[in-house]
Amino acid sequence: YQALEEALEMGMDWSLRQGYIWAEDKEHCEEYGRMLQADPTKVSARAKKRGLPQLGTLGAGNHYAEIQIVDEIYDRTAARKMGIDEVGQVCVMIHCGSRGMGHQVATDALVAMEKAMKRDKIEVNDRQLACARIQSEEGQDYLKAMAAAANYAWVNRSSMTFLTRQAFARQFGASPDDLDMHVVYDVSHNIAKVERHWVNDRPRTLLVHRKGSTRAFPPHHPLIPVDYQLTGQPVLIGGTMGTCSYVLTGTEQGMRETFGSTCHGAGRALSRAKSRRNLDYTDVLQALEAKGISIRVASPKLVMEEAPESYKNVTDVVDTCHAAGISKKCIKLRPIGVIKG
Repeated sequence: YQALEEALEMGMDWSLRQGYIWAEDKEHCEEYGRMLQADPTKVSARAKKRGLPQLGTLGAGNHYAEIQIVDEIYDRTAARKMGIDEVGQVCVMIHCGSRGMGHQVATDALVAMEKAMKRDKIEVNDRQLACARIQSEEGQDYLKAMAAAANYAWVNRSSMTFLTRQAFARQFGASPDDLDMHVVYDVSHNIAKVERHWVNDRPRTLLVHRKGSTRAFPPHHPLIPVDYQLTGQPVLIGGTMGTCSYVLTGTEQGMRETFGSTCHGAGRALSRAKSRRNLDYTDVLQALEAKGISIRVASPKLVMEEAPESYKNVTDVVDTCHAAGISKKCIKLRPIGVIKG
């Protein structure tokens, strides 16, 4: 438990101390991989118990590790800053979060918040919108626990980055550095963060909730790395395992209109249950094989739930955000190997 407590508090500083990451990885990470307000004492024993065996694992649902190749480059200057120079270049994209620990943090907070709502006479039209006042004890406890879950997620992703680098080094007989396996960016989604934004022509401190969306800060923003100051923050958009994924960049217009946020994926077209009923395991695998995509999956039912047909068209979603000006298309990636938790 000692190591977990430290990881919850230190985030990627813990990974660096353990030798799992390169020092430069932190530079290319939202919050530099550590939320300072994290307080492991606000995370329940049950949440820690769930999180301990899951560190360094993908998890189910739409989480994945994909080997992808660059299919198209729309913004050569921004792509070059990310180390992407040519079509056909190989990349690895990892999408995962704080696993069962983060889920338990939310479950615990909902119980506390439902009580707080009764006490503070807060009314909402759906109990799934349970909430608490930010400055209340419940509100502050949750923000500290959520920050610890975010730190866990960064440690989780950096552990998998380490394992990915090791696997490639073993396979190709060269060091990860020689293979140019640098982190482009690590960005959170499903998180609430205190940020400064302009509202009605004056700066305000806001708690920005990004649920099913992701941060997309513009060029020259003080919270993005030096490397991306001229191009804007890289935004990773995971598509479906049979289609494509995108890397976008943040824009000034997005900063004004959506508090520096954009989409984080395609969104479901079919519910998980409907996908399992309507789709056939072998059909989905054959369709992927026909596209030259190899897959490794922990459970067959996941294949149906995460089949390309279960999701909206990610290109339509990305094009809509691009046309609206809240993010800008940079790179399109095509999967050639998919690992599903």
